[in-house]
Amino acid sequence: MSSSPDPIVAVSQRVERFLQDQRDAAAGFGDEARSFVDSGASAAAGGKGFRARFCLAGWRAVATAGAADTGGVPDVVTAASAALEIFHAAALVHDDVIDRSDTRRGRPAAHRAWEATHRAGRWAGDAADFGTSAAILLGDLLVAWSDDLLEEGLLAAEPAAAALARAEFGRMRREVTIGQFLDIAEESVFVIAPVDTHPDRALRVASLKSARYSVQHPLQLGAVLAGADEDQYAALAAFGHPVGLAFQLRDDVLGVFGDTAVTGKPVGDDLREGKRTLLIAYTRAALTPGTLAVFDELIGDRELTPEQVTHLQQTIVDTGALARVEERITQWAAEADRALRGARLGHAAVSELRDLARAATVRAA
Repeated sequence: MSSSPDPIVAVSQRVERFLQDQRDAAAGFGDEARSFVDSGASAAAGGKGFRARFCLAGWRAVATAGAADTGGVPDVVTAASAALEIFHAAALVHDDVIDRSDTRRGRPAAHRAWEATHRAGRWAGDAADFGTSAAILLGDLLVAWSDDLLEEGLLAAEPAAAALARAEFGRMRREVTIGQFLDIAEESVFVIAPVDTHPDRALRVASLKSARYSVQHPLQLGAVLAGADEDQYAALAAFGHPVGLAFQLRDDVLGVFGDTAVTGKPVGDDLREGKRTLLIAYTRAALTPGTLAVFDELIGDRELTPEQVTHLQQTIVDTGALARVEERITQWAAEADRALRGARLGHAAVSELRDLARAATVRAA
């Protein structure tokens, strides 16, 4: 059991201990290797911890169904929650490479940091290419670390629960990778896909890349470690998927309208990256052919001026797309809430799940 009274603090401490172990293991590999491992540790630091929170909540929802006191969060659940956070760090590193983002959480993205290291060290070769290569490998290292940490925790689990947890973690990894590919594919395929299919195509990406990955699978990972039955597992899926969709739609809104000081990303970043989100699909469907041509010409232009970003934002508002997305967020939040009614889950844990749903869908960063 965790020694910390706050489970999320225990998860952070578990991550820190694991990362220190990795530093110690790489201590004899030379300066460059130590710097590489240090950059992995830096990438895994910070963040909102949503996935860990949902994993902990999924475990608690099942573990406290009919039980007043669980005796604290088992180490295996803490380790699984920590593994989710390290895997997310890997996903962000790779995502920043794909999107060619300059910053992450208000700091240089990993590939930009390694590019700067290359330049500062006056190393041979192209600095930008080196930064990209280093970040790809860094993301791979973080994926390996997430597996290592999960397996460390599962040593203490019952064999049946361990097998289910591995399957859940593996399913999450496969689905988010497919979702990431579909995300970049939409930026190219949209030109031949009928306009009326764009909303469903955007939601397919949101489901795989975010809803299942960020909320549903973390919930179910915690649940299987608590011994969930089929009904409990299904109830958490019915709650988690709509929360995850609402979470992604809120992210899409922030990617266009968010405050840089709060999000740590440039305002309108998703517009410059050409993200084909539901917000963009709804906007395009409401535009006349002439206006649509201008809109499409601007979306994905990395040199957008602040004035052009403002123009695109206003177009999104004027078409009613923003209002429609906000309505879908509200609808999915309500659907998630209904899924918890009558479910055989711990009462206090259900309240916690509702709080997490609000935190995921009503936020500024």
